[in-house]
Amino acid sequence: MIKFLIIGLIVIVAAGWFALSNQETPSDDLKEGEMMNSGDETMMEKDDSAMMREDGAMMEKKEDGMMMENEDSMMQKGSYEAYSAEKLARAENGSVVLFFRASWCPTCRALDANIRANLDAIPAGVTILNVDYDASTVLKQKYGVTYQHTLVQVNTDGSLITKWSSSPTLGDVIAHIQ
Repeated sequence: MIKFLIIGLIVIVAAGWFALSNQETPSDDLKEGEMMNSGDETMMEKDDSAMMREDGAMMEKKEDGMMMENEDSMMQKGSYEAYSAEKLARAENGSVVLFFRASWCPTCRALDANIRANLDAIPAGVTILNVDYDASTVLKQKYGVTYQHTLVQVNTDGSLITKWSSSPTLGDVIAHIQ
């Protein structure tokens, strides 16, 4: 009986040690350029003086240590960010693509992950806007989107330039842009 108690105790201690030793602390394991969460925003650590939000906006450190958005930096690189109608105006100086994606769609999740993994490969002037397929009925009707994983390139007034579906990678999305 004591033998079983000792074995059980060893198993419990080993399981606890294993569980605790495999926990990652994000601040300890982040390398330069990896994503980190800060409240509601996800930020990419660049160096002490600049950071990039997930929506592509550059943030710079002011003298008092506070971060401020730098619009010039945002326009120099392509971006992948949440949809808002105001962002369609970026088509004046580049290309805007709406990515109709659903959180439950495996191919949408795969493309989303590929884009996020290759943010630096988005050409300057290209803005990819992440549109919630399930919550964007009016936009789906406007562009004739009938299923998730549809991409629509638009001009500054939101008029359709081209539409396609099922791009598996960021490279394929870029190849479709006119």
